[in-house]
Amino acid sequence: MKVSEFQRLIEKTYFKRDSSRGLAGTFMWFTEEVGELATALREGTKQDLEEEFADVFAWLCSLASIAGVEMEEVVVKYTSGCPGCGKMPCECVDEKA
Repeated sequence: MKVSEFQRLIEKTYFKRDSSRGLAGTFMWFTEEVGELATALREGTKQDLEEEFADVFAWLCSLASIAGVEMEEVVVKYTSGCPGCGKMPCECVDEKA
């Protein structure tokens, strides 16, 4: 499935409810899902991780739709290598290391 197809599926399923909640309210739900992913990364099973990654991606697509952003169009930012250094793999200096 293409990213655009998934975004349309999420719109068909959730757009009416999510858009009526608004961008800020939907963002709050998204951040809750990111928190659940953090918990799964720390102490979850592979199944927990798969479910939470799927949830985060679905909520991200919903947010993008509400904001009028096409995910498949914006991910091209990363298709030619790192946006910072332009290389693949990235050769940027990791300041957190």
